[in-house]
Amino acid sequence: MVHRLLFFLICCLSCAEGGRQRKTDVHRHLKRLNKPAVKTIQSPDGDIIDCVHVSQQPAFDHPFLKNHTIQMRPSFHPEGRLYDQNKAASDRKGEPMLQLWHQNGRCPRTPSVNKYGRKKHKSTPNPLSVDPDLLNESGHQHAIAYVEGDKYYGAKATINVWEPDIEQANEFSLSQLWILGGSFGQDLNSIEAGWQVSPDLYGDSNTRLFTYWTSDAYQATGCYNLLCSGFIQINSDIAMGATISPISYYGGSQYDISILVWKDPKEGNWWMQFGNDYVLGYWPSFLFSYLADSASMVEWGGEVVNSEPDGAHTSTQMGSGRFPEEGFGKASYFRNIQTVDSSNNLRAPKGVGTFTEQSNCYDVQVGTTGDWGVTFTMGVLSFLPLPAVEVATDEWVTHLLPHEEQPQ
Repeated sequence: MVHRLLFFLICCLSCAEGGRQRKTDVHRHLKRLNKPAVKTIQSPDGDIIDCVHVSQQPAFDHPFLKNHTIQMRPSFHPEGRLYDQNKAASDRKGEPMLQLWHQNGRCPRTPSVNKYGRKKHKSTPNPLSVDPDLLNESGHQHAIAYVEGDKYYGAKATINVWEPDIEQANEFSLSQLWILGGSFGQDLNSIEAGWQVSPDLYGDSNTRLFTYWTSDAYQATGCYNLLCSGFIQINSDIAMGATISPISYYGGSQYDISILVWKDPKEGNWWMQFGNDYVLGYWPSFLFSYLADSASMVEWGGEVVNSEPDGAHTSTQMGSGRFPEEGFGKASYFRNIQTVDSSNNLRAPKGVGTFTEQSNCYDVQVGTTGDWGVTFTMGVLSFLPLPAVEVATDEWVTHLLPHEEQPQ
């Protein structure tokens, strides 16, 4: 199935078709999102990338953004540094190839259709819940590491990339970080980013970069990627919702991506960075209630949908589809998980807890090891001490994380 992704001169939007029976309705929904393209690029995996002007992105359909002045760069970067765009550009080594569509060009620089691109309710893991049954109402299951009890102004993780098997088209599997505020009731605020495999959303089983946000526990606000107004993208190199390649293989080469989300201490907006070089854009602070100030919990981990086909637990995999005990190269890992404190500094998290609804299906283990900091593995997801083994260092990995030393 062909997916059409809107990509702006300095930002991008992912619009994909989900389900053949809804094709006409989805096209009608996407037509409201589509903007005049100045360039169209056909990706090798079938995606169509439409390049449109940054000022035409769907974010500005939001009534509160009609007269919004785009913040083209964050005022500050974590570690308390002023953001220097020229330095960031000069630090790049070569032209990284992070998504398949890059092979064919770049953009020039200068369930109901109404709920398409939204998560179902109650899909955020609540490790403080005393009743796991409440978490299983929507069929979402998790294996996470988390911190709570403080004010958090961002989070970072380097996430192992896999392509888990999905049993049913209406199920998905993802690995991500969550930045959360409010209770786990109907007032939950959440910013999420990572990778996911979702046949229903994208029409295939490719591993794709994604974001999500909500200010009311997935009820009426928020969406994936740029499928609604909200997130403002300022980068034309990375397409939200596009395929990540290559992926890790069991017992073979391992690949990972770095995600950083932080609150600009001056403007108050929540920014997202991909790898070390690509500041993608921001969620304006007015979108949120609790997150307008800070987050009260940060989570890292995996999530799957268990639709219980034929009354049995789904075989949809989390991470690599292997349990944490199998370790590096087999179990999926998160490494260098960090939080951003009130001084805008990245810190190793303290008091990391773990949570899973069914440890016999999906599990997680946490540890600390050398240059990889606080890590965990999961799965058929895990968090555990990873051995000092060299990660694959072919061109793609070196370009993706040019300034992060791989373990020796």
